[in-house]
Amino acid sequence: MSGLSSVSVQTEDFDIAAEIEALTARDREIGAVVSFTGLVRELSEHGAISTMELQHYPGMTERALAEIVEQARARWPLQGVRVIHRYGPLAPGERIVLVVTASRHRQAAFEAAAFLMDYLKTRAPFWKKESGPAGDHWVDARESDDTALARWQE
Repeated sequence: MSGLSSVSVQTEDFDIAAEIEALTARDREIGAVVSFTGLVRELSEHGAISTMELQHYPGMTERALAEIVEQARARWPLQGVRVIHRYGPLAPGERIVLVVTASRHRQAAFEAAAFLMDYLKTRAPFWKKESGPAGDHWVDARESDDTALARWQE
């Protein structure tokens, strides 16, 4: 498999355009780029959110994300993949996650991005706690997220 793949778990924000440019700059065979950016919402099922805190286990998280990227690369003809996931306290409107997939054709890029996000929402080793006027609440994967992931089972 050719192409660039990278995973970052970080507290710092990211520049979406710069990440896409870095992923695609050296490969003129790329015909499609799909990106997904996840943001902290202002409301959840528990009410207003003032802060979402994401926790993870350093080392283990990066390895788990790299493994799922390799699974995506094995399933689709990808020229490149970039995954960034933030941790620490984040406010509503802040970026949490970026997934960028690049391929010669759009279907592979779309499907791989959806696969990666379905995994990140349900299986990635992150723990999320929402805080607001109603108190603190740990966030569990929703049944709809598990259903979305199930479509990729072989």
